Amino acid sequence: MDMIFVSAITLVVLVFGLLASGVWVSVTLLAVGMAMMALFTSAPTGSLIASTLWDSSWGWALTSLPLFVWMGEILFRSNLSENMFRGLSPLVGRLPGGLLHVNILGCGVLAAITGSSAVTCATIGRMTVPELSKRDYPDNMTIGTLAGSGTLGLLIPPSIIMIVYGVTAEQSIARLFIAGVVPGLLLIALFMGYTAIWSLVRRDRMPAPETAPTWRAKLAGLRNLAPAVGLIALVIGSIYGGFATPTEAAVIGVIGALALSALSGTLTRRTFMDGVMAAVRTSCMISFIIACAACLSIAVAFVDLPRQLASWVDALNLSPYALLAVLGLLILVLGCFLEGISIIVLTSSVMLPMVQTAGVDLIWFGIFITILIEAAQITPPVGFNLFVMQSVTGANILTVAKATFPFFLLLMGLLTLITVWPDIVLWLPRLMN
Repeated sequence: MDMIFVSAITLVVLVFGLLASGVWVSVTLLAVGMAMMALFTSAPTGSLIASTLWDSSWGWALTSLPLFVWMGEILFRSNLSENMFRGLSPLVGRLPGGLLHVNILGCGVLAAITGSSAVTCATIGRMTVPELSKRDYPDNMTIGTLAGSGTLGLLIPPSIIMIVYGVTAEQSIARLFIAGVVPGLLLIALFMGYTAIWSLVRRDRMPAPETAPTWRAKLAGLRNLAPAVGLIALVIGSIYGGFATPTEAAVIGVIGALALSALSGTLTRRTFMDGVMAAVRTSCMISFIIACAACLSIAVAFVDLPRQLASWVDALNLSPYALLAVLGLLILVLGCFLEGISIIVLTSSVMLPMVQTAGVDLIWFGIFITILIEAAQITPPVGFNLFVMQSVTGANILTVAKATFPFFLLLMGLLTLITVWPDIVLWLPRLMN
């Protein structure tokens, strides 16, 4: 056990030491994996690292990742956000909270297309911030609804984070996608409910209600929403209906995104190549992190660290709730310094044996960790959505963080709900059996 303790301390010191010195996450994972094998095992480090890098780079489940990233990049360069604003405005303008709901619903719709939190937040924000500012909506609620709802890109399928978790935990990506639907819709309802209540309590800070739209305006709005809703139905419906795997659905999504971009007149040679190159850069970065994380995972497996830690946690007789609380706090702390994909690949080799020992369903845990990473997206100092909103609005980072804090609390509320009632997550996946 002394050797296990020493190896665990060495692992922590090396990881945080290299990250603190500014070394890339992927290089850190690879270097620490090689160091752990060299220091604590007699295994042939070179051949094992080489074979692990190769084996982890061609998994079929990963093929959906670059395709969904490309789909998001295509739509990011189209006029989809403008159409959504025009489509949603007549439908929500008279609700308590008015056009603030466009931020929430717009992010929800775009999240179901792009799978990326940052793309969702930036795309909707660039469209709605000037419009809401022109209409004198309070800046704190404009920022809060955008930064908070931007996190829906991680939870509502297709989600890049879920793909990475599914590959790492060896769980069905289709089941993870389905498991995220009800929590995602519930989170939208929580955000809209809070916005409505806030606007009713603080009527003095809200602009005058929008004029009642005509039925013609509402129908025109639905027509503007039709392309986005149609693409969602095509991609997600093909998975849920059992007609396509996530990879095949991603191909359908790319073709649909290209068609929508062509019909809207935004598909040019330049936008096409920009989208391809952006998708290649993002996908290569994620894939390299996953491959290097596999090297660290096999290293700690050779050291026997996951099994020993799982046995240690089991000996503590922690309840599943206590274990989840400890792991949740750990993820939130890591989220203050790392982005979501790095958190998953960095911690999975240790956390997954623990939660399996505690009898926690790994599909449910995937949604649990996704919500925590959503919360980390709006947690200083490295909450990525905070920086996106800072660039979109020009507000300082403290103002942005303060505006998003109520939405962080709502995410914690959702986490509590799915912990007390896990069927919120597991109901739809069970229907697949």
